[in-house]
Amino acid sequence: MPVDFHQATLANGLTVLAETNPDAHTAAAGFFVRTGARDEDPALMGVSHFLEHMMFKGTEKRSADDVNRDFDSIGAKFNAYTTAEVTCFHAHVLPERLGEATDILADILRPALRDDDFATEKSVILEEIAMYQDSPFWVLFEETLDRHYRGHPLGHRVLGTAETVAALPRERMLQYFRDRYSGDNTVVALAGRIDFDAAVRDIEARCGAWQSTRPARDSRTPAPRPASEFTIESERVNRAYCLSLCPAPPLQDERRYAAMMLALVLGGPDSSRLHWALIEPGIAEEAQCAYEPHDGAGHYALFFSSAPESAQQAAAILDAEIARLIDSLTTRDLDSMRTKVATSVTLAGERPSGRMQRVGRIWTYLRSYLTLEEELERINAVTLDDLRAVHQAFPFAPRTTGMLRPKA
Repeated sequence: MPVDFHQATLANGLTVLAETNPDAHTAAAGFFVRTGARDEDPALMGVSHFLEHMMFKGTEKRSADDVNRDFDSIGAKFNAYTTAEVTCFHAHVLPERLGEATDILADILRPALRDDDFATEKSVILEEIAMYQDSPFWVLFEETLDRHYRGHPLGHRVLGTAETVAALPRERMLQYFRDRYSGDNTVVALAGRIDFDAAVRDIEARCGAWQSTRPARDSRTPAPRPASEFTIESERVNRAYCLSLCPAPPLQDERRYAAMMLALVLGGPDSSRLHWALIEPGIAEEAQCAYEPHDGAGHYALFFSSAPESAQQAAAILDAEIARLIDSLTTRDLDSMRTKVATSVTLAGERPSGRMQRVGRIWTYLRSYLTLEEELERINAVTLDDLRAVHQAFPFAPRTTGMLRPKA
């Protein structure tokens, strides 16, 4: 596939990137703002996610209905998301509609933030927070995350809390928007059949007047925390849920590829150690390990759910599988997981929307470009010694462990 990379930087610091492919049948655009829950003052927790909602409530020239109608009129597949570190607004369209999609995306990133819309959407988000409180995993995850990163902004909740969202004034949201939704904190990523020079001219016409603010981020590594455990009892659950978080390599660390594979060997779907030790024997319904890299930090997340009477046995088996993991590693494990990761990365790169997301996220985090082929080379270069080395540095300990179970 003849893919070429292009880059341009506007005078205000906004970066435009593209992987162009003249044989592609579609095109994708994404505006990546380097801001999320970790960039919020604790009293403003949830403002990034709240702002994501407000972007679709209308601008000076478009109402909320106009935004949806205009996206629909060009056949766009569009959406947005907020994480701890990035807020993204994206659309996937036919190539001849890319300019219109970019116009809508650029426009909604300068929202009107009207008082009545603010009040209405605050109620919507408070309902969303209440809805997530009905999810056992979400309740356990937020509490474990808060305890694991306590004192560090990575412990902030993306949705915020009912208290912080209810107390948020529109003026504080407006100031946060002005500080962080700036040209020099935004990356526009494009992929597919694109005339890059024309796209840059369009983006400059729509975004060239955005201010530069040089926003900062607290990227320090969290201070080491001792192992800890806690239990939540609830009348609203009838199963036991256990989640552990423990340190892992940050996203900037080349050991991230080895960490990803080690997590898959231990707790990936279908053929992992935890699958065979917990799910196949019927001790747990779910059992997994995931690697989550962040800017300056990372963590492994270990999770299982089971009948309450099986929870202690499941926890002991999980500990045993972690203890025997390194000594039991084989070349077959490595080859299998390497192939799974390579397949996942390649599948995501088959469509312009996947390529746009990959290019935008890597640049937003690392300020660099990595071709799909280079990433596959790094995945394929991981050795058993690399898995052993990353485990020695990050041995799934110390762990912050939470248990949610039925109230006795």
